[in-house]
Amino acid sequence: MRLLLVEDEARLADALVYIFKKNNYGVDVACDGILGQEMAEAGIYDVIVLDRMLPGKEGLQVLRELRSQGITTPVIILTAKDAVSDRVEGLDCGADDYLVKPFSTEELMARIRALSRRQSDRLNDECIRVSSIVFKPLSGDVACGGRTIRLTAKESQIFELLLRNRNLVITKDKILERVWGPDSDADFSNIEVYLSYLRKKLAALDCDIQIETIRGVGYCIREGNHV
Repeated sequence: MRLLLVEDEARLADALVYIFKKNNYGVDVACDGILGQEMAEAGIYDVIVLDRMLPGKEGLQVLRELRSQGITTPVIILTAKDAVSDRVEGLDCGADDYLVKPFSTEELMARIRALSRRQSDRLNDECIRVSSIVFKPLSGDVACGGRTIRLTAKESQIFELLLRNRNLVITKDKILERVWGPDSDADFSNIEVYLSYLRKKLAALDCDIQIETIRGVGYCIREGNHV
C-alpha cells in the first residue's frame, strides 16, 4: 500500500514516515499544498494523509480541487483545528476521516487501515476503459478482444499513470517520482526497461493504443495507430 503524506511540519513528517515504513507502507511526502495536489492528481495512492494548514495552498482547497477532478482517493485530514464546525467543513469538502492533533499513532494507523480496506473494496470493481482495452489496476489485468494479460506491479503503476493522463505527455521525472518515489536510486533506464516489457505485452494483445515516446521528454498514451 502506498500513502501520500502532505505535511509541512518537518519533525512530524519525519516521525510519520518512520511509522509508516515500519508498518511496511510505501510513503511519499509533500511539504506544501501545491506539490501535494500535484502528486495526488497522479491517482496512484491508496490513502492521502493531508494537513489543513499548509503553505502554498490550504489543505481543504487542495481537497476540494481533487474532488472536483473526480479523484476519489481516500483522504484523512490531520489538523490542530478541533472545533465541530472545522470537522464538518472538512468532511463536507470530501474528507473521508478527520483526526485532530495531537493524536495517537495507533489510532492513526487504525484509521488508515480502515480507509485502505474501503479503497480495496472499491478498486476490486474499478476498471479503466480506453478504446478497446479494459484495465484493472488492482490486479494488473489488461483485457482486449477476449484476451487478457497480467502486468507486474511496476508495469501496472506506469500503465495506470499513463492511462489516467492519456493524450498528455508524462515526463520521465514524473514517472520516476510517482512510481519509484522521490528518494529512489532508480533512473531513466529503469523506466525504459519497464516500458519495453509493457509495449511487448500490449503488442501481444493487438490492442489499438500505443505508448508514444516524446524524445527527450517522456511518454504519452495515444489511441489508434500512432508510432
